[in-house]
Amino acid sequence: MEALTFPRYSPDDILSYLRSHVLAGAEARNLAKGDVFGNPKPEVLHMIYMRILQKVYGIRLEHFYMMPVNVDIMYPQIFEGFLPVCNLYIHMERLLPVCRVNDFQIADVLNPKTKRTARFLSGILNFVNFREFRREVYLELQLNYKSAMEKHQQLETANREAALKLEKLNTVPVEHQAEVKQLTDNIRELEQLLRQDYRRKQTALQEVISQKKSDIAESTRKLNELKVTMATLKEEQEQLKSKIVESPEELKNYKELMKETVKKLKKSKQEVIEKYEGYRDLVEVLPSCQLEVQLYQKKMERQGANVERLASVLSEVRNLEDQLESAQIELKKGKTDEMSLKRLVTAKHEKLSTAEIRIKKKREDVEQYKHTVFEYCNRVQEKRGAVYDKVTAIHKEIQQTRFKIQQLNDNAEKEEMKAKEIYLNLKAGLEKRHDSLIKTAKSYAAAREDKIAELKKGLFRVQTPESSS
Repeated sequence: MEALTFPRYSPDDILSYLRSHVLAGAEARNLAKGDVFGNPKPEVLHMIYMRILQKVYGIRLEHFYMMPVNVDIMYPQIFEGFLPVCNLYIHMERLLPVCRVNDFQIADVLNPKTKRTARFLSGILNFVNFREFRREVYLELQLNYKSAMEKHQQLETANREAALKLEKLNTVPVEHQAEVKQLTDNIRELEQLLRQDYRRKQTALQEVISQKKSDIAESTRKLNELKVTMATLKEEQEQLKSKIVESPEELKNYKELMKETVKKLKKSKQEVIEKYEGYRDLVEVLPSCQLEVQLYQKKMERQGANVERLASVLSEVRNLEDQLESAQIELKKGKTDEMSLKRLVTAKHEKLSTAEIRIKKKREDVEQYKHTVFEYCNRVQEKRGAVYDKVTAIHKEIQQTRFKIQQLNDNAEKEEMKAKEIYLNLKAGLEKRHDSLIKTAKSYAAAREDKIAELKKGLFRVQTPESSS
């Protein structure tokens, strides 16, 4: 026990804690340091222990004065004075091992010592502080668990409501099921026909357009080439103008060459114009196709309205699914929080179970000890019954002797009164006799002196004639 499993508090700290947290009112005001530490008073320590047991275990004050009902006690009046102390010792013996104090004895209740009392109170205060701290944590965990369970229930109700709404949206009334089925079949057929026709015409137009684009790209490429050649020829012409030769033959050949190039350019330009006119004709043909496309577009618009309605329904379904997913995510979070809280609670329960096992073992030990104590008490009670009978007999004898002594005292008082009267009478007689004796002695002494004087005179008379003769 000297390993110091808990801190030792000073007497001032213990007194301040007792006054502020354990005792209240007049009990706290009247508590003095000398009542606990200087010369411990058992009644003050009993009050402090009772208040601590009331705070920790919730034991009421009347429980300390109740007889145990599981034990047959022949003479309960014998336990009336010892019963509160015995119950207090039993409860304190159950509390103090939890506070790491294992050497508590009945003598610490009946005849407390200062050092042991300080150690017991230090252990109890340490356990009470630890209990308050862990109780706050446990209450916080309990509150969090309760809020998580409430949130879990709210999410489950929201999940059920969303599932009911989704089921209501997915289910079609019986009277409209055939119409809805027919409409969906028609919509699917129209969608398939429109998609096939649109794809076919679109592929055809794309082929024509791609062909025209390729032709236009080719013509533009050739035109660009011709422009490049024209620019090069102009540059060469400018260069040649600066280098004009006076030979007419070269000039003539050069003009013919230029004419041929101009003819080629005109010919290519004519081909480009023809291709442009062909393209223009094809473009003029496009409006008839556009009318058909517009008709199909109107059909597609009607179909699109149906699709939009279906899309709105699907969007509502998606929103509900998103809400359902978010609710499921929150539910998963709540479940994870619940699992963590459950793990914490299971850990706490395990600790509590281990503590309960220890407490149960201690209770069994206490019960066994109580059983042995009660057996010893029964034996003591039996002996005490015999002693009680002897004591009652002795008490009767004592009462009889007291009565006799009282009678003797009365008789002695009467005899004393008579003796006093006799003494007074004798004293008065003796005083009278003494006075008479004194008077007689005085008269006798006076007569004696007279006789002595006479004898002396006679002797003197006798002596005087003898001397004269």
